[in-house]
Amino acid sequence: MGFMEIILRDDVSNLGKSGDILKVRNGYGRNYLVPKGLAIVATKKNKAKLEHDRQVITARRSKLIKTSEDMKARLEELTITIQKKVGESDKLFGSVTQREVIEALGSQGVTLNKKSLLMDEPLKTLGVHSISVKLDAEVEATLKVWVVSE
Repeated sequence: MGFMEIILRDDVSNLGKSGDILKVRNGYGRNYLVPKGLAIVATKKNKAKLEHDRQVITARRSKLIKTSEDMKARLEELTITIQKKVGESDKLFGSVTQREVIEALGSQGVTLNKKSLLMDEPLKTLGVHSISVKLDAEVEATLKVWVVSE
């Protein structure tokens, strides 16, 4: 079981940030990171090219962070209202899931993937709930969700 040296092209969770030079197992590098375009093999030529790429990566990273900051500002201004049927003593029939929150955001013109919503469990009570939204490794927003009775 050998190791290979790679240069990350994108951020990989639990591994590193773009531009890092790392040693990983051969199989992980050749079968996953390189084919998916997340990394390149760290040859002498690629290491020399890395310095130029660092500038490009830094520019792309700052653009991503700015986009994430803009989305954070937009999300924190938004208030999502979801109507659910309730029974006696204001107990919900069912619960509000991640999918319902994503659909409500979609109707407001905001598209997010399911993985970015950090909900431990579905919402089961009426009222205001704060949900964390991970937009980037460094940017996290808080979304207000109102659960009201129909």
